[in-house]
Order: sequence, then structure tokens, then C-alpha cells
Amino acid sequence: MQDKLTLMIPGPTPVPETVLLAMSRHPIGHRSADFQKIVKRTTAQLKWLHQTSGDVLALTGSGTAAMEAGIINVLSKGDRVLCGDNGKFGERWVKVAKAYGLDVQVIKADWGQPLDPEAFRAALEADTGKAIRAVIITHSETSTGVINDLKTITSHVRAHGTALTIADCVTSLGATNVPMDEWGLDVVGSGSQKGYMMPPGLAFVAMGERAWTAYERSDLPKFYLDLGKYRKSAAADSNPFTPAINLYFALEASLEIMQAEGLEAIFARHDRHRRATQAAMKAIGLPLYAAEGYGSPAITAVAPEGIDAEALRKKVKDRFDILLAGGQDHLKGKVFRIGHLGFVCDRDVITAVAAIEATLQELGLAKAAIGAGVGAAALELAR
Repeated sequence: MQDKLTLMIPGPTPVPETVLLAMSRHPIGHRSADFQKIVKRTTAQLKWLHQTSGDVLALTGSGTAAMEAGIINVLSKGDRVLCGDNGKFGERWVKVAKAYGLDVQVIKADWGQPLDPEAFRAALEADTGKAIRAVIITHSETSTGVINDLKTITSHVRAHGTALTIADCVTSLGATNVPMDEWGLDVVGSGSQKGYMMPPGLAFVAMGERAWTAYERSDLPKFYLDLGKYRKSAAADSNPFTPAINLYFALEASLEIMQAEGLEAIFARHDRHRRATQAAMKAIGLPLYAAEGYGSPAITAVAPEGIDAEALRKKVKDRFDILLAGGQDHLKGKVFRIGHLGFVCDRDVITAVAAIEATLQELGLAKAAIGAGVGAAALELAR
């Protein structure tokens, strides 16, 4: 059946019809008073979502643009940084930092394992000369389904006194609690196609006061991603360049939906879907890839023993029109990932679990009685 695809991946995520309809409006002038009203409204809504009184700036670009902007606006060539690496996106930030000539010290953990906050504490405490300028962390590591302890790591950064925390919250913002001001986060990057429940195309960078102080000394090259320009324009409810106007319509609609649900309810829903998905996979007999207790509320990675994960994923797509995410790099064929981020409801989780169970039965690979996964998910969803 055509036009029935269900996205159960970490992005792009499903988009509410209200948001799609808002996007379909005729564009308006980006220097008009009408557009300025939208910028003013969405800026206030973005501050609510980030739980900050500081600046939250919108760029036309991807989540990677947000993180690159965050890095190059607060650092200078040769600056020493700590970069957490326990997956594909941790690796990416190491590459970005090195591309700009930063002195990168990598703190690694195996894929599927969380970053160790004590490793950051030790490195920061050993830096008696205060040479470390920033700590770059992925909060929710999408490639492995691991959530890192951003709160504790940030507390060690604050104790250092000089270093900034630059946080990739691309798949955690809007899925779990990221109170920017309370935790003392300095830079937070995110993207529209995740918890925002929108198509790709907008990137968001939140900057605290310490980040703006660092901006004044930053000498890394920047033009389109110069956040000083965005801050100046935002003060006038505008944008320094031509923005994705129709995505702003979508942003306003999606943030209104989120505010109506409320932050606590949003976080509880994502946690419920994480628990239900994990319980279902365990009941089916499929091991989880992320370390116990560190599963992301945005996505669950599954490592089926003796099963080609890509073949399973393809069968689910062909048979049920449900798209699951595959493994990345060395995990291709070994892992599949179930997204439960953004505009996902209990029905979507139950449907995805049932499709996986039915596919395993059809392939002769089932390790549990049919319905075991759905039953386990249903119990968690009812809690």
C-alpha cells in the first residue's frame, strides 16, 4: 500500500499533520513585520524548551551545522579541548575539532558503553594550568542508543572554572530533561528533524553568557555560522540571512504542540517508550546493544545474535512499511535501531514491536512465543 510508511528511526522523525499544514502556507517576506512576529514568538518558545534565559539562535542547516557553529564561535586555533567519543557522532566532533586546528584530547569508551564521568574529572583536575578551553560531549549517542551522563560531566567542567561545555543534544533535546541554565551548559546544539517533530532544515544553537565571553576571543574562521550576527539579528526579531521561512511556520506549530503537552509529560512519554521497547526486545530474546541502564529515550539499538540485522530491517520495511534504522560503520548488519523520538505514540511502539515479532516468525528466527514482545511492551506502556 502506498503512502503508508512509518518512520521508526532517529531522524527524520514523524511530523504532525498540523505542522505539515503550517509548512504548506505561502511564504512571506523574511524582513516583514509578520515574519518578525513569528521570530519573536518562536524565540520565546525555544528558550522554554531549552530551559534557559539565554540566547537560542535558529540557523538554516542541520544538527551538524549547529554543533560546528557552537565549536567555532567559542574557540581559537590551537585551543586544547576534551572530546568524548563513544560512537559515530562523538567521532564526528573529534574530526570537526581537528579540522579547525584544535588540540584534541579524546576520552573514549567502547561503542555501546557510556562515557565515564570520572575520566573527564581526572583530566580536568590534572589541568592545573587551565589550558583546557572546552569539553565537547554527545548527550544521546544516536549510533549506539546510549545516553551519556551529561549532568555529571558538566559539573566537573564547571568545577574546572575555565572550560566550557559544548553539548550535542540533537537527539536528546525534546526527549529528555536538558535544563541548560540549571546544569550550567554553555553551548547546546540541536536539529529540527528530531524531537522538534519537523522536517530537516533548521539548526538551533543555545549560548550562555560564558560562551559569549569566549566568543569575543575566538579567532576561528566563520561567516555564515558567525553566531554574533544571529544574536544581533535576533535582538531585532530577524535573521542575518534568508531563513527557511516555511520551516519557521512549522517550528511555531510544533512548539505550540510541545507547550500544550508540557515538558514533564514529553519526557515521561519518551521514557515510557524507551522502557516499552527495551522490555519488548528482551522478551523476544533480542539483546540490547547499549549498556544496561544507559539506554537513550530517543532510540533503542538491538544486536540480534545470529541474525542479519539488515535482512530483518529490509523484511520489516517490505512487509509492513515500517522503517527501522540500521547499524553504522562496523555495526552494519549487526545492529538495528528502533526510533521512538518526537511525534511517536504508544500505538507506534506496539506496531513496530508486532512487526518485528511477525518478521522473526516468518523468517523462522523467533526465539519466543508470538506476542511475547507485544505483551511486555503493553505492560510497560500501562505503568
